[in-house]
Amino acid sequence: MPQIEEQIKRLQDKLQQLVQQHQLLQKENSKLRQEMLEEKNHHNTKSAQAEQLRQQVEILKSSKGEMNAEEKKTLERRLNQYVKEIDKCITLLNE
Repeated sequence: MPQIEEQIKRLQDKLQQLVQQHQLLQKENSKLRQEMLEEKNHHNTKSAQAEQLRQQVEILKSSKGEMNAEEKKTLERRLNQYVKEIDKCITLLNE
């Protein structure tokens, strides 16, 4: 009988260790998920800033007349897209 009690005690100890390890892993997982979300937000912010800088470069080039034909077409498409979005917003505001 003492052997069975020892085995049960060892199993309980191992089970307790597994539960503690599981809890630690859950905390670590939660922390890593939070860090991942922060990095995604940081990446999105940097991407938006990069896009703004690209747009500013295009505007500066167009104001100086340093754009080639392809860049002019790209700028025209983008401006037309902005005009369409503005028109949609105005339509929604008038409803």
